[in-house]
Amino acid sequence: MEFTEEFGERDVLVLVLLSGIFGASIVFANIAAGVKLELLFGLVVPAGTVAYCVTFPVTDIVDEIYGKRRAVYVVWAGLGAEIIMLILIGLDWIIPPLEPQHQELYTQVFALQWRIVLASIVAYIISQHHDVWAFWKWREITHGKWLWMRNNASTIVSQLIDSTTFTTIAFYGVVPDNVLLEMIIHMWLFKVIIALLDTPFVYLGIWLIKRTIKSGIVNS
Repeated sequence: MEFTEEFGERDVLVLVLLSGIFGASIVFANIAAGVKLELLFGLVVPAGTVAYCVTFPVTDIVDEIYGKRRAVYVVWAGLGAEIIMLILIGLDWIIPPLEPQHQELYTQVFALQWRIVLASIVAYIISQHHDVWAFWKWREITHGKWLWMRNNASTIVSQLIDSTTFTTIAFYGVVPDNVLLEMIIHMWLFKVIIALLDTPFVYLGIWLIKRTIKSGIVNS
């Protein structure tokens, strides 16, 4: 397949780099989520939440410049990374350790990952596809204006869906119900804060890519 003037090699490079950032953030978020809880901005959230929030501006930037279809491709790439991670965790668990305590340490860190990854995959499929769809829908409604509003409106709703789905599947029965509800609220509020803070970076990323690539072509 030859590159065209509208979509060139530099555009492919940008999409590959953004997909790599997206995939790395998803994988680390899943690994860290089962390790510890953190106190951020006075909110109790699973470790890895910061990494997961990196995915917000990535999909919004891709959605804005390259269109909904390619943003969905990035989401699928992240889903593939999650599945591969789960397979690799399982393979390493089967391989005999050099010392018995190594297996115990490995189990301590990764035992909950099966449930974490399952929760992440279900929440991920629902929330990320909603985020891409909502961002594009708001783009149509606003006729391509008010990027700050589209960025935040799509993320706030999609991450309420994500926080509720993920936390319920991953931690129901592991922590008391009141703690579970608190975790959902705290995760969502934290993601809302990050979504508001990342808006300038979305503008900056879009400006840099359009200035460097000079495509700015949007395909639905």
